[in-house]
Amino acid sequence: MAAPQPGIGDWYCQKEGGALFEVVAFDDDDGTIEIQYFDGTVEEMDIEDWDGQWEDGTLETADPPEDWSGSVDVEPDDDNRRAGAGDTERDLRASGLDAIDLFE
Repeated sequence: MAAPQPGIGDWYCQKEGGALFEVVAFDDDDGTIEIQYFDGTVEEMDIEDWDGQWEDGTLETADPPEDWSGSVDVEPDDDNRRAGAGDTERDLRASGLDAIDLFE
């Protein structure tokens, strides 16, 4: 099976260990592929390694994860921390920048 061209934003899986990763950069001139694992780790792979892993059958295409927050630090919503347990009132004050007209 011929190795597919790595596409930025495409997801793949390493069969050994099941590591899910996304291609985040591809430099055809240097022959390198930058990949980011679901946990946020970024690595660089040579195109020769990419081709070899496809030939060995250790790489396969994968669907993107449903939970995209694996590599992103997501904080709880600030509104939930400010509001009390039964408090549904929110701060509706306008931002100081709301009156600026960018097209004047």
